[in-house]
Amino acid sequence: MNVLWGLNIVAAKMAVDLIAPVTAALLRQAIVLLVCITALRIIRGKMLALTALGLLSGCAFYVAVNLSLAISDNVSALAIAGQLGVPFSLILAVIVFRERIRWPRIAGILLSFAGVVLLVFDPAAANEIPGIALTAIASAIWACCSLIQRSLRGVPVLTIYAWVGFWGTAGLLPIALHWEPATMRDLGSIPLAALAWVAFSAIGSTVAGQGAMSWLLQRHPVNLVTPLTLAAPVVSVVVAAFWFGTPVTWLMAAGGGIAMLGVSIVALRSASRTNLDGGEKR
Repeated sequence: MNVLWGLNIVAAKMAVDLIAPVTAALLRQAIVLLVCITALRIIRGKMLALTALGLLSGCAFYVAVNLSLAISDNVSALAIAGQLGVPFSLILAVIVFRERIRWPRIAGILLSFAGVVLLVFDPAAANEIPGIALTAIASAIWACCSLIQRSLRGVPVLTIYAWVGFWGTAGLLPIALHWEPATMRDLGSIPLAALAWVAFSAIGSTVAGQGAMSWLLQRHPVNLVTPLTLAAPVVSVVVAAFWFGTPVTWLMAAGGGIAMLGVSIVALRSASRTNLDGGEKR
């Protein structure tokens, strides 16, 4: 799962370099829908949440992510900034669910943001500020989606992603037609290599990676699974630096380390609290 997620940053970047970013996102969601379509069904009492999740996770999130990748060269910096989803989720939980947090998780939130802020002062990432900002927006959207998923307990994983693919495709289609009409007219001429990168993101990262996460959380305690997922951003940074030849400076390493420390504190403390408060396996 971590390897799939880590490799996905290369696949996503290659896809937006070969295909216009919104069209690449549209094709990704269309593949997700195609793979999961047999699980597409009406779930009574859950359709509002499934629609909101689909439009946010399948559409808005990928517009922000793909645009950030399209305008950035140093994707290692984006991989680090992408970890803001964890502290954003906690902040939203405090606002929406009035969840109480103590100083360790507050410190984790502050460290996460401090690590990303350090990237702004790194000369190697100085030109990536717009991409980092878009990644932060995507992380906030991801955090909103994580809260929506709380209301989808009991809904089969493939059904969730079938609706994500459906609403993602439906939402991205008019945007791609408006913003990228030339690419949409020439869909038939997109190279197979470009489609292969998109397919890897759709099947490897979304269906297999997210599906594996759901499978693990149904069978093991949260505080056992969550720490293991922290390897994914490390894989992303290393793979991106190797594949694209972008430098990982000492300042970027320091910022990444501080951000990961903050994310680790938030994730571990949140997982422990979840188990103590009711033994939930999510």
